[in-house]
Amino acid sequence: MKNKIFDSFDSAIADIFDGATVAHSIFGPASVPHNLLEALTRKDVKDLTLVTNMAHPRQPPPNGLTLPGLASIAIIQQPGKVKRVITGFTSNVYSNMRGMEEEYEEITKNIEVIPIPFGNLCTCLEAAAGGYGGILTPVGVGTYREDFCQRIEIDGKAYIIEKPIKPDFGFVKAWKADTLGNLVYYRMQRVQNPLIARASTVTIAEVLEIVEPGELDPDQIHTPHIFVDRIVKVPPAGMGSFEWDEVNKYLNYGPRGTKRTQVREGKGA
Repeated sequence: MKNKIFDSFDSAIADIFDGATVAHSIFGPASVPHNLLEALTRKDVKDLTLVTNMAHPRQPPPNGLTLPGLASIAIIQQPGKVKRVITGFTSNVYSNMRGMEEEYEEITKNIEVIPIPFGNLCTCLEAAAGGYGGILTPVGVGTYREDFCQRIEIDGKAYIIEKPIKPDFGFVKAWKADTLGNLVYYRMQRVQNPLIARASTVTIAEVLEIVEPGELDPDQIHTPHIFVDRIVKVPPAGMGSFEWDEVNKYLNYGPRGTKRTQVREGKGA
């Protein structure tokens, strides 16, 4: 049986090549494969295409403390590393960058940004996962998406054809895995990670817990092992662990963990 367990995040992504397409989820901090993305910032590679719900900024450290970054903005900021970003939310590329606009514009001026509605992004991944030639959707008809998609009419109704997006590498975050590669997600980890796992040629999962085969309830498995190629365990209290998430929420949003910064600072209701 193939051993899917890797001892480090760097070794798990070692074969990512120049020009590769890499997909990852960022639907809430708990769904982000923080450690795999941090490893990618350390890897000498260029001309990547990133597929992500949003190019999320690194958050400034609260209270003078140093916290790790939150996903792909650190990769985008490395000159020459990324040539294209396919993303649902482009505004986050520029948020939290006040005072650095000129520097950031210089870094990103040669990066192609392709905006796509989040639902359409999911359908593109679903098309790749299912082996479809594309998916018809009315979302985007009459908008900029027609610059990227063919428009057709069926029974008098207009649609665009969203073509598959098949990443070379998919980074996913899961709660539990067994050594075969079956994955169980926790809450919002289920929004996009299962799609990325199924659509990608090589799926690499960072997980909080690894168990033996048979220890997972088959009814609770969200991604079967056939879609998972590599697994790396997050160290205890490491970045992306439950403990890390709780500390991060507390430092950023206060003891209740749900307050937004602008509310805490009296800038909103």
